[in-house]
Amino acid sequence: MPDRDTKGTVRNITDLARLAGVSPGTVSRALAGKTLVNAKTREKIEALAREHGFRPNQMASGLRRQKTGVIGVVIPLGHDTRQQISDSFFMTLLGFLADELTQHGYDLMLRRVVPDEDADWLDRFIGSGMIDGVIVIGQSDQFDRIEDVADGYNPMVVWGNHTEGQRHCVVGTDNRLGGRLAAERLIAAGARQIAFLGDTGPMEFAARFAGAQDAAARLGLPRVMALPTHLSPERASSEISGHLAAHGGYVDGIFAATDTLAALCLTELRNKGLSVPEDVKLVGFDDLPIARQTVPPLTTVRQDIAAGARGLVDLLLRRLAGETTESLVLPPELIVRKTA
Repeated sequence: MPDRDTKGTVRNITDLARLAGVSPGTVSRALAGKTLVNAKTREKIEALAREHGFRPNQMASGLRRQKTGVIGVVIPLGHDTRQQISDSFFMTLLGFLADELTQHGYDLMLRRVVPDEDADWLDRFIGSGMIDGVIVIGQSDQFDRIEDVADGYNPMVVWGNHTEGQRHCVVGTDNRLGGRLAAERLIAAGARQIAFLGDTGPMEFAARFAGAQDAAARLGLPRVMALPTHLSPERASSEISGHLAAHGGYVDGIFAATDTLAALCLTELRNKGLSVPEDVKLVGFDDLPIARQTVPPLTTVRQDIAAGARGLVDLLLRRLAGETTESLVLPPELIVRKTA
């Protein structure tokens, strides 16, 4: 029979969770008296905490006494494990976040995680003692994991899509409205069979796709066709080429989930001898710097990434001060250029 840990070896919630055979989030909720944890599990966790001299408020009070001056920024890539932090959207948002955090006297610690390889990625980061709070960039396919942690950990803000009733605090664009704006622009430019280029699994992209469907249905057009496409450029280019080979003579309007995908799509359309916007109308999403540099310049839906970064930092600092904050949903803006 293995030796039990002796009293005093439980240094944090992660250690206690390992002993109890549950997640750190469950331990956090149990010690906070949350009713979401069943009585038997809560009693077991409380007994282990007493046995090892771990006070229920030990972690929280320790964080208040021992500030690290570091904010953790984590990017979960459960939906597309080959996507890189060098993606233009990530780099743009990270730049604004770094500026905001530095202005408020904080350093930034960045982590890219593949959740399938690290199921407790968020709990372990929070329980590491290395950060004062955390910003999660993108919900990926980790909505339930983030919700779970939010029940017992207040200084966390997420960039992503807001859903009615969710418990975690989010900053992001009204993606469904942005999708409607994109499809309406394609239709106004003459498109009648629209395709959505991207992965409809992640929450933000799913909302953009749903918004495009809303617009097509309201205006009596066929359903928007989903063309699943990864975000890593080496995969996306070949996938877009395949989509165009299969549907290029049928689709006359493309709504790309990101400007990066739209730029790759422009190249593949040119390779197929299709002209934009004469043969195919194209709209992107984000309004990254690349949108003004493509030939022709890209019509896109702008999300205010700078304002989003300010919102993420502002809400996180307020939550570090003990406030309970509401989510911030930013309005999208259609930017009409030459592709639609």
